[in-house]
Amino acid sequence: MAKGLPTPSDWQEARRWQALALQQQGWQQQRIAQALGVTKGAVSQWMARVREYGAAGLGARLRSGAPPRLNGSELPLLPELLAKGAEAYGFRGEVWTCARIGKLIERVFGVTYHKAHVSRLLKRLAWTPQKPLERATQRNEDRIAYWRTTVWEKLKKKARRERRTLVFVDESGFYLLPAVVRTYAPCGQTPVLRSLLTRTHLSVMGAVTSTGGLYTLVRAVALTGKESGQFLQHLRRHVAERLLVIWDGASIHWATEVKSFLAKDGAKAIHLEPLPSYAPELNPVEGVWEHLKSVELRNLCCWNLPHLSTELTLAIRRLRTKPHLIRACFAGAGLSLRYGLAIYATLSKKLSEKSDPSEAAHH
Repeated sequence: MAKGLPTPSDWQEARRWQALALQQQGWQQQRIAQALGVTKGAVSQWMARVREYGAAGLGARLRSGAPPRLNGSELPLLPELLAKGAEAYGFRGEVWTCARIGKLIERVFGVTYHKAHVSRLLKRLAWTPQKPLERATQRNEDRIAYWRTTVWEKLKKKARRERRTLVFVDESGFYLLPAVVRTYAPCGQTPVLRSLLTRTHLSVMGAVTSTGGLYTLVRAVALTGKESGQFLQHLRRHVAERLLVIWDGASIHWATEVKSFLAKDGAKAIHLEPLPSYAPELNPVEGVWEHLKSVELRNLCCWNLPHLSTELTLAIRRLRTKPHLIRACFAGAGLSLRYGLAIYATLSKKLSEKSDPSEAAHH
């Protein structure tokens, strides 16, 4: 490279600088073309640019490319249009795909895009493909929000005032069909998990406490009100004498057997509190089920129910050694385990009065 020439930005620009250096050394254009593996016409064009613009004419030129079909004022409007939902534009189901968004762009702005380029537009807008959460249409969102922010705080105060232990209870089914996550395999050779396809399953009732305790009842048959009553007795024996049990409105939770147990010897010891309807995400036990199925038992194929029962028992034992994960399920449900600021202020005031009576009398 001749002295005084700038540093090239890519190999093509470097080749043009090399051609200029050889020309300055007295090389003929034919010989330069052969040495650099280009045509004589290309070298001739390079030298013409040098004569017209000087050595700077060989520098890389920015290519603007085709002008964007959506201008700077139209593209920012796309998230607002998408926020109205797919069904607002005649699509069936509240799902946005690149093909649907492409049709929307064509309908609103009169511009056609391939669905592959639509994904690049969405990336610029910070929109990513995500798995939607399923929610029942019967949900009362205001009631659920009120329970999370107000009722939950009242229940914590009630449990503390009456010296009860807060317990969340829920049920789930564990099937022989494995919870498939992901696994590495050679490219093009999709691995196969062979499992027995049957609806036979284990019915599990589980409970968690705010301290990270986990308690379960496993049956090979469907759970009934009888098992609900037995589980309440189990919790009273192993958790605490006085309980505040929070669960959903399933029929087995309010069955005759449960009412009979409470009327007999559990009414004062156990207080039952229902969750809002169609709001499973409020129950931290849902996080426990997710962890057991997607982490502890992921990709696991069991031969029969006894084998599944053994593996489930081991998984539950492993999870019991990690109370921080169980407490994290409360955070995942949006339930704070800490007392409100007002309670903290009251406790601090009482402590300060006890520690300094003269100061309390002054106030």
